[in-house]
Amino acid sequence: MNRITVTSLINVQLLDEHATLSLDELCRACATAPEFILELVDEGIVPPPGPDPNHWRFSGAHLERARIALRLQRDLGVNLAGAALALQLLEEVNELRRRLAASARTD
Repeated sequence: MNRITVTSLINVQLLDEHATLSLDELCRACATAPEFILELVDEGIVPPPGPDPNHWRFSGAHLERARIALRLQRDLGVNLAGAALALQLLEEVNELRRRLAASARTD
């Protein structure tokens, strides 16, 4: 019998683009402490969705950015400033790829 973990349930819920996570749910999905998420917010990696942490609701994009930053820090020893830069560069590469693909379709 397969057991469904909280993390996999959260991942399934994020298939709906309107699903959001509280700070505690984001911490569970990333298997990290709230302090780490607050550091991500302070570094600009995960922009705060409002002024009050008690009412924050994070999107699937926030979850993805947090997980990538966590992996960069854990697996490669990248500090959070480096993770922020890496995420920015990855987003720019993805945008350039989208533009190239769109250009190729119109040619």
